[in-house]
Amino acid sequence: MRAQITIKDIAKALNISASTVSRALQDHPDISKATKEAVNAYAKEHHYKPNAIALSLKMKRTNIIGVMIPEMVHHFFSSVFSGIEDTANARGYSVIVCQTSENYDKEVKALNALQSAHVSGVVASLSKDTTDFEHYKELVENNTPLVFFDRICPGLKTDRVVVDDYTGAYNAVEHLIKTGGKRIVFLSAPANMEICKNRRNGYIDALRAYKITPDERYIIECDSREKAIELTPQIIEDLQPDAFFAINDETAAGVLYVAKRKGLSVPEQLQICGFGDGKVAKVSDPSLTTVEQNGYAMGVEACKMLINRIENGNDMKEVTHSVIRTNLIVRESTR
Repeated sequence: MRAQITIKDIAKALNISASTVSRALQDHPDISKATKEAVNAYAKEHHYKPNAIALSLKMKRTNIIGVMIPEMVHHFFSSVFSGIEDTANARGYSVIVCQTSENYDKEVKALNALQSAHVSGVVASLSKDTTDFEHYKELVENNTPLVFFDRICPGLKTDRVVVDDYTGAYNAVEHLIKTGGKRIVFLSAPANMEICKNRRNGYIDALRAYKITPDERYIIECDSREKAIELTPQIIEDLQPDAFFAINDETAAGVLYVAKRKGLSVPEQLQICGFGDGKVAKVSDPSLTTVEQNGYAMGVEACKMLINRIENGNDMKEVTHSVIRTNLIVRESTR
């Protein structure tokens, strides 16, 4: 492997000082045109790359953004990341992404690694089992810009971008009611998550608005395809629901799989609605009615917020909360 040349190597080769090489590479006005041309030609010929760490220490900024993602395989989170990365690159920033795999310990280690890398700021969404936020509190106390998206930490005063979970859930359940649903099961995420609280409230308020008394037996923690396949047979047998509203599309797809295995007609006998509008919603048979989260727009907005903090000062006296609107996408799994 070819060794990377340094500024000192260029200086020695051209018989000039290292400081002159450095200023020539930065197009400093005090350096002659001939010297700049000679330095840049030599640097290009020998594949010189600036030392990003040294440059960041000098500039006191790395131009690198850290991103904490629970699951990259999840369509929503990959869409958010695409929005973040596109926006960051367009503004001259690079991105380091850490996947926490819904694990608190992995989340803490990843955030520590980002701090050690001296990232300019962090965009983060909490892991499912995170209930202790000291690692994020430490980040804020170190004056590192932080923006939460989707899964937020309500106890920390930070910028945040969320989807309108309450309205999305309300509209989905209202649609199920208007198309004949009366015994609607809500397959929920862990109760500690803010998105779960908001979607649960939307579910309950929609029922009440149509004079249906909420029943706690119909609210069940189940937020993955695998768990839905495991639990749905018993739910159908015990509660005899006519509709399911699932916390995400993967869970809704698990319900659909069980319904077809049991010979239930969807949507005639059982209506199913998800949340997210990922690929699974479009390729399922029948295709899934779902709530579109607009993940890409969320990523763009979160990254813009973070870069604004990085470039214009991290005064946390005032924070920004942005809400991305949802859309109900009606497909074949509901009437």
